[in-house]
Amino acid sequence: MEEVKEPRRARKRGRVEAKGPGQEGTGPGEQSTGEQEQRKRGNARSVAGLREDDASVRLLEQLLFGTEDELRDRILEEDEDAAERLSLEDEDVESEEDEARLQHRPIREAAWVDEDDELEEEVDMKHRYRKDLMRGDAESVMTTHKLQQRMREQFQKSMGGAPLWAESSGKKKKKNNAAEDEDDDDDDDDEEDDLLRRTGNFVASPERLSSGILRMKKCLPANSARPSEDRLSTVQFHPSAQVVMTAGLDQSVSLFQVDGKTNPKIQSIHLERFPVHKAQFSVDGETVIATGLRNKMFYLYDMMEGRVTPVHTVRGLNENRVKEFSVCPDGGALLLTGTRGYLHLLTLKTKEVVRSMKINGDVSGVAFSHDGSKVFINSEEGEVYVWDVRSSRCLNKFTDDGCVKGTSIAASRNGQYLACGSQSGVVNIYSQEACLNSANPKPLKAVMNLLTSVTSLTFNPTSEILAMASRAEDEAVRLVHLSSLSIFSNFPVSKRNIVYRASCLDFSPHSGFFSLANNKGHAPLFRLLHYKDF
Repeated sequence: MEEVKEPRRARKRGRVEAKGPGQEGTGPGEQSTGEQEQRKRGNARSVAGLREDDASVRLLEQLLFGTEDELRDRILEEDEDAAERLSLEDEDVESEEDEARLQHRPIREAAWVDEDDELEEEVDMKHRYRKDLMRGDAESVMTTHKLQQRMREQFQKSMGGAPLWAESSGKKKKKNNAAEDEDDDDDDDDEEDDLLRRTGNFVASPERLSSGILRMKKCLPANSARPSEDRLSTVQFHPSAQVVMTAGLDQSVSLFQVDGKTNPKIQSIHLERFPVHKAQFSVDGETVIATGLRNKMFYLYDMMEGRVTPVHTVRGLNENRVKEFSVCPDGGALLLTGTRGYLHLLTLKTKEVVRSMKINGDVSGVAFSHDGSKVFINSEEGEVYVWDVRSSRCLNKFTDDGCVKGTSIAASRNGQYLACGSQSGVVNIYSQEACLNSANPKPLKAVMNLLTSVTSLTFNPTSEILAMASRAEDEAVRLVHLSSLSIFSNFPVSKRNIVYRASCLDFSPHSGFFSLANNKGHAPLFRLLHYKDF
């Protein structure tokens, strides 16, 4: 550093002592021109040394601190790092404080938050799935909050009030009028938390069918893949497969797969010059039995082999024609309805009549008991007979209450109910036990919703619904809720005809579907939503 300072002092002296050009020195300290030139060269060397020294200093500064721009950026980065460290320290402090508060906070947070719930959107109420919730034309548009409230009110109305699982724990405590310990409260809270965090189906369908409104969905007709060209006389679901059969006056028998959407056709057979009056599956579901209108010949269609067999002669059968029949539950025989009150038991194996039964008057309907040991016979004279199939002996006889002319009969599979239809449109529902043991049983209910002759009666497999119809009028079909003995109010409900004149009714094996055969050649199909299986 002494080498640096010395030239600076020399430079200072040089500036003070130097004279301008053309000036002469004064006083005893005056110097010659040669000395001045020598001093100038020395000053120049000193300045060059200073410049070299400054360059080396700048180089050192760059090595240590970088350039000026880099130094500025580095300082800014250091400031940002310091601010970040302070922020992290503040967050750590805040997180510790939050944890302390959460440990002492008694209120539970929501298991999830849906941002869409906060949006107050408007919903078009004219849609076919929501129009039933409207209470006037002014409610053509409704907010989501109001729609949820309206749906909640409708649900509670249909359930007869808010169910227990939908009530808060406070209301449950008030209803029960019992105080619970803190330990029990903690257990309930844990269970409630677990319920809110699971998304399974906690609202299962009730085991018993509710009355009033039957939850159902109209599907594509069962035979939409091949509508009949004439009136349908039969619709029946296969006893084990997801298949439905239709038959009618167009001389055909058709099978369809039931999926509720397209119902594709499986097979269709044509019976030449044979309008089908009735067709039924055998008990094992491998054979279709079909009878005609004009003669006693009938057909057997083996679905496994695809073979159609006409049966022209039945030994022991003294009848001119065979139209009505029933398949015996044991699967080995048919009960043919003859004239003048005769019933003939025909075995499918030998195609011969093994025994016959006779009642007073003409037979208007036949129904087997659930085990096939007994048969209930309704006569046109309004009397009901109970016969033992094996012994061909009459076990009981009674007059259908208030009936002038009987037209149909059906028995429930659980052995609880017997329904008798009449020409006046009245359907009497009896207890089977009373019909077996009493000479004058009283009906549990006389259903008077039909105004014309009751031509079709059938119970669903669970014995919860009775379907009844008259083919004398359009839309003359009603469904009865058996536990309450009341009519389902929502079937059929439509501004236009969808059922028309029904000649046959049937339920699928587990009541998941309901169908009927009408005079338009269609088999309207309905999905009963209460039942989960086919």
